[in-house]
Amino acid sequence: MESEQLFHRGYYRNSYNSITSASSDEELLDGAGVIMDFQTSEDDNLLDGDASIGTHYTMTNGGSINSSTHLLDLLDEPIPGVGTYDDFHTIDWVREKCKDRERHRRINSKKKESAWEMTKSLYDAWSGWLVVTLTGLASGALAGLIDIAADWMTDLKEGICLSALWFNHEQCCWGSNETTFEERDKCPQWKTWAELIIGQAEGPGSYIMNYIMYIFWALSFAFLAVSLVKVFAPYACGSGIPEIKTILSGFIIRGYLGKWTLMIKTITLVLAVASGLSLGKEGPLVHVACCCGNIFSYLFPKYSTNEAKKREVLSAASAAGVSVAFGAPIGGVLFSLEEVSYYFPLKTLWRSFFAALVAAFVLRSINPFGNSRLVLFYVEYHTPWYLFELLPFILLGVFGGLWGAFFIRANIAWCRRRKSTKFGKYPVLEVIIVAAITAVIAFPNPYTRLNTSELIKELFTDCGPLESSSLCDYRNDMNASKIVDDIPDRPAGTGVYSAIWQLCLALIFKIIMTVFTFGIKVPSGLFIPSMLAYYHHDWFFFKEWCEVGADCITPGLYAMVGAAACLGGVTRMTVSLVVIVFELTGGLEYIVPLMAAVMTSKWVGDAFGREGIYEAHIRLNGYPFLDAKEEFTHTTLAADVMRPRRSDPPLAVLTQDNMTVEDIENLINETSYNGFPVIMSKESQRLVGFALRRDLTIAIESARKKQEGIVGSSRVCFAQHTPSLPAESPRPLKLRSILDMSPFTVTDHTPMEIVVDIFRKLGLRQCLVTHNGRLLGIITKKDILRHMAQTANQDPASIMFN
Repeated sequence: MESEQLFHRGYYRNSYNSITSASSDEELLDGAGVIMDFQTSEDDNLLDGDASIGTHYTMTNGGSINSSTHLLDLLDEPIPGVGTYDDFHTIDWVREKCKDRERHRRINSKKKESAWEMTKSLYDAWSGWLVVTLTGLASGALAGLIDIAADWMTDLKEGICLSALWFNHEQCCWGSNETTFEERDKCPQWKTWAELIIGQAEGPGSYIMNYIMYIFWALSFAFLAVSLVKVFAPYACGSGIPEIKTILSGFIIRGYLGKWTLMIKTITLVLAVASGLSLGKEGPLVHVACCCGNIFSYLFPKYSTNEAKKREVLSAASAAGVSVAFGAPIGGVLFSLEEVSYYFPLKTLWRSFFAALVAAFVLRSINPFGNSRLVLFYVEYHTPWYLFELLPFILLGVFGGLWGAFFIRANIAWCRRRKSTKFGKYPVLEVIIVAAITAVIAFPNPYTRLNTSELIKELFTDCGPLESSSLCDYRNDMNASKIVDDIPDRPAGTGVYSAIWQLCLALIFKIIMTVFTFGIKVPSGLFIPSMLAYYHHDWFFFKEWCEVGADCITPGLYAMVGAAACLGGVTRMTVSLVVIVFELTGGLEYIVPLMAAVMTSKWVGDAFGREGIYEAHIRLNGYPFLDAKEEFTHTTLAADVMRPRRSDPPLAVLTQDNMTVEDIENLINETSYNGFPVIMSKESQRLVGFALRRDLTIAIESARKKQEGIVGSSRVCFAQHTPSLPAESPRPLKLRSILDMSPFTVTDHTPMEIVVDIFRKLGLRQCLVTHNGRLLGIITKKDILRHMAQTANQDPASIMFN
């Protein structure tokens, strides 16, 4: 399906049923090969699909206006479809809030009439808590399922458990009595593919066979993942967070949070993680949780019929997604508040907290990792940090900021090249190539061969007497009287030095592969690869700073701080990131090092560009998103931005009582505008209100079906009183009920910085520009984005809807 058809869905179809049939996100699934290409003629002409803002919408069409015997008054009953939105359009926040207040007043006025009405009132009051409870339950259950399946399929690349096929490597050896301390992962029940195929456990033949099978399984998982995404749910690819930020700002993307997307995203996320690609499952888990929230919201009329209220549920769902991804419920709430939510009232804060709590409780009950923790790499440090260590922590922050700036520029450059070359037309081939290169290079290095969560655990865990890792290969002096885990006083063994070299190679490999992996057509998160982008300093550098015999340097702490700094440099998160990491590690005393590193990484990254990776991808895809963090400092006026410009044709308008049904239908067919100002007359240009194209189409078709005598020559009246007509004239059509009587207006001399603030804080889609009460033009959200690009010396055509 072409994007032009997607954008004009419902406008150029003559069937009323076709307009209203696709009414919910969960019922829509775009076919294979859909590419979100926003480069359409509509965006260059339009009032942008950006419809009216009003504080006096009467969605129930109450009968406060007298009807005439010669008049079809549509106020008698609601018109189905009026007030809904088409795909790839922005919601009207003000109208949606007015609808919700009207619904709330109606319920309160009836609740004392009967016990049934009181029950309905209680159900409505509790529906918000019910929907976030269901969302939390589903998010926690799906996260546990994804964790268990991903661990099993990751180990499947290396071998299989003959005693129980559904066990992963670690679980297979739990019950074995033949494991040793040094080789605790080797047991007779677990067979590598070389043992099963050629009967050899050691030697070159065994290594080559395991190498081949590793690549085979990696390519199989990657091919199956990208094929499922392409055929069944094109929206299941990528991280999902840029689109969720855009949806929460009021944009409509039908099917992005639907049932098919949820099912395919869950399956392919397991396959993508198991394939060994340099990606994490943390970002897509937010998308999965939001899909659950969207689907459950359709069970409650309070949310299913109101797009603004639905976005409150999605904000809570995103908190639940981060809660199960990192085992950080409070961090999830702060993530939703700081990073993704556009509108976050206090009530949503409480419900987000509750959703995150429920999701974390369910995941803890499932216990997917068998360690009674919510994540595989939960660690606890008990060594205090010293003041002199602030300097290396700040240096880690500088590295994280530099890495973040490099990653954003490199990844966006590659994604832009993918869009503009033939390579982007073959997503399956791209995934196969990236998976093949990753598997071939990753297998020889034990640290890149590990699952990303297991690698984080390896790096975060502090060395102790029970650790068998190469990073803890210190020489023991059996004659010494000191305790065995006093690591700084023992010389490093060969394993430590070889592990350092392997980690340096893994660092370079992960940096390069993550740039090419983030954005391919499989579910791909960013959190974990960023946490791998810096491991830890050679802690012997600090050895001279410590007292003799004092265990003052914690290598895992540097891994944790470096991980937070790199993730902060890429996403530009601050408060939520610090809380997530200290919830992750259980170390409240390390908040100051984390804050120092994260703030330094943000300052260094902002010096190269203020956009995080999610905002950069929003801009790359051309979504109409006004970032609240972006400042507008230019001194232009509303008259400089409004349309029509001097070279444009006059503004398309409706008059309040001297146009016919045929005139309006011709105007709709000849233009691609999604709304029309209504004026008193062409001579006066006095503003009356604003009417949406979709509402006009639906109202006219509904009137023709329900009432005889409505023909093309019928007069359309937006005024309260119908003008006198000749007796032989056809009966007029009154459309005052669909008219926004209080559209937001500014004068032509209003500074644009004020207009931009109004759009951000009220969630406007457009405002009308007047001079002494006379209509001059219109400003839409896309006009503002286009103007901001021009003032930043960027070509609007290169970033808008590309």
